[in-house]
Amino acid sequence: MSKVNVAIIGATGAVGTKILEKLLERKFPLNSIKLLASKRSAGKEIEISGQKFTIEEANPEAFEGIDIAFFSAGGNISEMLAEEAVKRGAVVIDNTSAFRMVEDIPLVVPEVNLDALRQHKGIIANPNCSTIQMVAALEPIREKFGLKRIVVSTYQAVSGAGVEAIDELESQSDQLQSRAEIEAQILPSAAGKKHYPIAFNVIPQIDAFDESGYTLEELKMMNETKKIFGMPNLQVSATCVRLPVVTGHSESLYLEVEDENVTVEDIHEVLRGAESIVLQDDIQTQTYPMPLFAEGKDEIFVGRVRKDPDHANGFHLWIVADNLLKGAALNSVQIAERLVEIETSID
Repeated sequence: MSKVNVAIIGATGAVGTKILEKLLERKFPLNSIKLLASKRSAGKEIEISGQKFTIEEANPEAFEGIDIAFFSAGGNISEMLAEEAVKRGAVVIDNTSAFRMVEDIPLVVPEVNLDALRQHKGIIANPNCSTIQMVAALEPIREKFGLKRIVVSTYQAVSGAGVEAIDELESQSDQLQSRAEIEAQILPSAAGKKHYPIAFNVIPQIDAFDESGYTLEELKMMNETKKIFGMPNLQVSATCVRLPVVTGHSESLYLEVEDENVTVEDIHEVLRGAESIVLQDDIQTQTYPMPLFAEGKDEIFVGRVRKDPDHANGFHLWIVADNLLKGAALNSVQIAERLVEIETSID
């Protein structure tokens, strides 16, 4: 698989566009690239990085000759077409929640569980955006000091809900400034019965509620983290909140390690040497991660590392990343890059 025939499903969406940008930027070994979307988008042209591409209709026949297919068009489309792509010889990297918790489908963050890629049977799941940045930041800590418990609160950007949510934030901001009536149709969940404005607001709900009282977004983080780490008994609890930020998810994290003698400097040391992690933690200069400055960057930024005053093995962290990049498109592309490396080593 030295040169790869690629398809991107959902190519006109926020994540699909970023996948294409990253493939070109990182000089992925492309032989050909096919952009797929709904029938109504077929024939349209888009321009990315100075190159023009024509959209084709996503249907089973479109995957003939494709080696890797990136899916980012919603769970229903993935459930309908992913197996069709696999039947035609493609490896599917799915960016929806359709397959994440299916037992024999690997859920992969390359910095954490790269070996899981070798067990794929045609479909590889890309985790939830907020899960990716958290587990990537935790992995070097877990590997060195063990991990017993996670309590996380997320502060998530509207881009995680799609282009329509970004547009709604901008329109609501204008409406508030002009004292016009505020229109809300997307958040907290587009499919929900009730919607709230996000401009100048904070919404403590992302996706629908489960009967447990947790939202589906919170359950995704909890369950996906256990699967990625291979720790079914890990204690994980999440609260997911939507903020009026366009791009960049932030997370306040409490964790408990197994070793009670770990210091803040110990945590700093392992983070400094970790893949994809940038440590920004200097209270003297007020240096810490913020989504405004993480936008457009590939790395995961970690700061505000503190030891818990009441638990010798407890620590608090602040984690920020661009949710459209490492939280979605970039992680997908990194999975594809590792697939090519594995195939090349086998050949």
